[in-house]
Amino acid sequence: MWENRSKTMFITGLALSGVLLVQMTLYAMHMLLGWEIRHNLIQFCTRTAVAIGWSSLVYALNLLVLYTILSLILRTGRQLLLSGRAYRRLKAAEEVRLSRMLNRRFSGGRDHIMVVEQQRPLAFTMNLLKPKIILSTGLIDLLEPEELEVVVYHEQYHRKHGDPLKTFLMSLGASVLWYIPLLPWLYHKYTIVREVLADHEAMNRLGSSAELGSALLKLLKQGEASSARRPYASVSFADTSINYRIRLILNPEEELPLGLPLTPTMISIQTTLLLGSLFFFVLP
Repeated sequence: MWENRSKTMFITGLALSGVLLVQMTLYAMHMLLGWEIRHNLIQFCTRTAVAIGWSSLVYALNLLVLYTILSLILRTGRQLLLSGRAYRRLKAAEEVRLSRMLNRRFSGGRDHIMVVEQQRPLAFTMNLLKPKIILSTGLIDLLEPEELEVVVYHEQYHRKHGDPLKTFLMSLGASVLWYIPLLPWLYHKYTIVREVLADHEAMNRLGSSAELGSALLKLLKQGEASSARRPYASVSFADTSINYRIRLILNPEEELPLGLPLTPTMISIQTTLLLGSLFFFVLP
């Protein structure tokens, strides 16, 4: 059930944002480089606006397209820059002995886990293409062996399924296309569902939920869950909906309210249907 919800949210968010961004990019190439394109939704909207005497809307639409494309480029570039810079700093602070020990224990000797010298308890998975689990020495000192084990299993789920890249793509669409209100909602709920799935994986592998709950409570007490979000793409053990996750551990039958929000959904659907009907039924 949770896996199906996750797939539906990801496909919906990626498809909606992907179609709009591709259309805007093609339109921008037409305006800037003179590309000849057919059946472009944005180009059709501008022609329709001119035809019915709303020429001023063309300027607003052009500004919106320019803003969106520039935001996409800047946010992607910033992400790559910050991720690279952060990884180099973490690598410089690596505790090699502990990294090798945990990799032998949990990853069959493969270099999937990096332990860094840091008093603050940290557990997250980062890097878009080759995800790596980052743990701090403060986390290892704080947790009992079985609590650390459940944290590693949780983060291994994120690494195995490429969650840093997936959540980044969802957040990118939600941030640059903020005027499509369904996208931010999808991103928020998607991050919660991914954490729930990782929790389920950790509990199933360990065979108990007690260690997961105690680890979350310890990190909550230490303030890890309320810390400022990292500026680079990552998925953290204790960043997302920690109170709900603890309730779900105590009551596995509890349902996450995932009903679509009425107003954002209606605005998004009406806008998409309006543009789509103009495109398919009026465009020669």
